[in-house]
Amino acid sequence: MWIGVPLSVAVGLTLYFTTARSIEADSRQRFSSHALNSRNIVVARIKSYTDVLRGTASIFQTSYPLTRRQFYGYVHGLDLPRYFPAIEAISFAESVKDQERAAFEQRMNAELAAEGRPSFRIRPPGRRPEYSVLTFIEPQIASNKVGIGFDLQANPLQHANQVALRDGGQLISSGMPIAAMAGRGLAMRLPIYLPQADTSTVEQRRASFVGSVGIAFSIDRLMQGVIDEMPVKHVRMTLVDNAVGIDQKRGRVLFDTGGKLAHEESAILLSNRFVKTLPIDFNGRQWDVTFGVDAHEMYSGFEEFVPWLAMLGGFVSSMLLYALFHALTSSRRRAIKMAKGMTRELRESQAKLQLSHHNLRRLAAHADQIKEGERKRIAREIHDDLGQNLLALRIEADMLATRTRERHPRLHARARSTLFQIDATIKSVRQIINDLRPNVLDLGLSAAVEWQIAEFKRRTGIACDLIDEPKEVVLGDHAATAFFRILQESLSNIVRHAQATSVRVELKSSGKQLTMTVSDNGIGLGAHERGKVGSFGLVGIEERISILDGSFSISSTDGEGTTVCVSVPLHSDPVRVAAHGQMNAPAAAAAIV
Repeated sequence: MWIGVPLSVAVGLTLYFTTARSIEADSRQRFSSHALNSRNIVVARIKSYTDVLRGTASIFQTSYPLTRRQFYGYVHGLDLPRYFPAIEAISFAESVKDQERAAFEQRMNAELAAEGRPSFRIRPPGRRPEYSVLTFIEPQIASNKVGIGFDLQANPLQHANQVALRDGGQLISSGMPIAAMAGRGLAMRLPIYLPQADTSTVEQRRASFVGSVGIAFSIDRLMQGVIDEMPVKHVRMTLVDNAVGIDQKRGRVLFDTGGKLAHEESAILLSNRFVKTLPIDFNGRQWDVTFGVDAHEMYSGFEEFVPWLAMLGGFVSSMLLYALFHALTSSRRRAIKMAKGMTRELRESQAKLQLSHHNLRRLAAHADQIKEGERKRIAREIHDDLGQNLLALRIEADMLATRTRERHPRLHARARSTLFQIDATIKSVRQIINDLRPNVLDLGLSAAVEWQIAEFKRRTGIACDLIDEPKEVVLGDHAATAFFRILQESLSNIVRHAQATSVRVELKSSGKQLTMTVSDNGIGLGAHERGKVGSFGLVGIEERISILDGSFSISSTDGEGTTVCVSVPLHSDPVRVAAHGQMNAPAAAAAIV
């Protein structure tokens, strides 16, 4: 038990931490998905506000000058509280030169008097070279400082923005809260030029510039609406503007649901919180929105107990398995002891079988040597005895035919017939000698292969090409004879089975081994034909190569021919190979035992 209990505790703790990490990773992924979705909502709403601004600019571009009633009807038709709740106001600021100020104020007073509104004046007071005066604003902002008549260029920090708006012809956005709103808010503005005016250059834009339209929206409403739609509660969301504002400052916090926390408190909470920061492009300004939530807010009630259940299950399961293992140990030991005895007997049998296999291999090599030697002896005796006798008999028959040519025509004819029979017998004897032991083998393997291929083409009429890279190699007599016999067997198989019209024989030497490849374009060799009962051609080839410590392979596809490839080490000596096998057999048997 002093082993089982610690082991079970370790397994339980491993499962606890593994399960906890898995649940944490899954919760973190879900939180990242929620944060990304919320960020996309912010982007979509900002785009919708931008579309509203562009639509307002289009109204002015097509219907300038626009009446106050038309502007009111357009804004009222947007139904801002319902469809764009974060938009505080839509406004139009008219561009006025200082020399046009008196006429402009007189015109505005007349318009407002007709509507029963107070007198109009440009605020804040003071003379400036040019003004961007709010003339239309809907809905009205409840502020004593801003409203109709407020000059946007009165603030020196805003003057650069207004000039860039006029000269650039592009949308600009504020990087800090605007004074036109009671809470935190931002604005976007678009320039308005005279309809059909050419605005290709800066001078043309300045000449045709009549004012700008803008929208002011509440950051608090925008972000709070996004938080309300998140399925996770108690999320802290922080929105930071990383672009350089008109006050030359960077990193302004635009929105923060969590308020201000001390640095130490933030560091403590960070280890148990999921935090995700995502970028937002606010019309060219880089924003970062950061979402943070306590980790336990992402866990369901069941997920909080899963690691503990996993630890308990791992501990109990490990203890049960250990008890089972302990109960089976004694029986396993007895089984192992019995198996070792059986294995020892099996290895001894394998060693004896391997030794017998090596002895059979040596016997086959010896029998093959005896057979080739006997063939060589018979061929030599036929050549020396029967060949000489036939040659002497042919000489006598030829002399008899010559002497009876003039005087004894009938005897001459019999002598010529006998001479032809002797020639046929000599030819048959030569063929028998070549079948037993071709004399051309004494000239080398290359010469023997060339002679055999020539005989094959003469007897069968099948085209046969020889590719002989090594013109001569040093190869033992037994190995050369084995290669020659393998070539004979391969060509014989082609004639009997392949139905081929072309044969290719290739000899290659790599310096350490000699390879012969015999290929044909016949019908191929089926898998069921390789081990056919009563067919020992391929078995004989493989056995000859094994005796020489070489390798043998055959590849064939139905209808695409057959390729036989054999290779042996150069300077192969069958006696040495057999002796090597004899020496290795006891060693292999000892290794097995």
